[in-house]
Amino acid sequence: MSTTATETRAAPPITAESMLRLFPDIDTRSDALEGHDEEQIRLMDEVCIVIDEDDLPIGTASKKLCHLMTNIDKGLLHRAFSVFLFNDKNELLLQQRATEKITFPDMWTNTCCSHPLNLANETGSNLLDSVLGVKNAAQRKLDHELGIKKEQVPLEDFHFLTRIHYKAPSDGKWGEHEIDYILFIKANVDLDPNVNEVRDTQYVSAEKLKGLFNDPSLRFTPWFKLICESMLFEWWEHLDSGLEKYTDEQHIRRML
Repeated sequence: MSTTATETRAAPPITAESMLRLFPDIDTRSDALEGHDEEQIRLMDEVCIVIDEDDLPIGTASKKLCHLMTNIDKGLLHRAFSVFLFNDKNELLLQQRATEKITFPDMWTNTCCSHPLNLANETGSNLLDSVLGVKNAAQRKLDHELGIKKEQVPLEDFHFLTRIHYKAPSDGKWGEHEIDYILFIKANVDLDPNVNEVRDTQYVSAEKLKGLFNDPSLRFTPWFKLICESMLFEWWEHLDSGLEKYTDEQHIRRML
């Protein structure tokens, strides 16, 4: 995969001081998580990768800080990924997020949506390294959320398609502001969902998914709707033939 000069330039050093210069009035209030599920509160301490609009790392911040709308409205942006896993019938695995989730609870979405963390094998300051980082993160979270072991989803079977930059509120307090790496993988897997993360799962054909979107009783995550309304079904048609023309896209799709 080739990279552009912009994407291979060195990222600035990441220090606490640099983050304070960038976000001097960042909201760090301690009461934001009161009343939420204890395990989900614990996960809010995970350290996300803070990036600029060119997807270069400029710092780190907790998942909590990255998802408070007060900080999102000040420009705080982090790196994320979305996995779309298909079985041998080319059906897409959907999950319904658990009621315990702090952001976007009970909503249906793609197979797995999460964040690479500030871990040695999940970071990257150029596109090639960053793609490898999100693939490692995808393996970790597929296991955590759905019980899918990494042996069933080898790194080399993930296809990186593109990145989308979007912003979406969850409620008055929480939301998302991400550059989201889109990963496709075709694999038959064994599921053992973590009930604290996932309320339900189902495999759907493209036609069934279109029908679900017409059901007013169902709610879908905003990033999943954006991807479905713009690109997903065309990619899906080329899952077995011609997908390579859609992979390794260099530019970031702005969907703000």
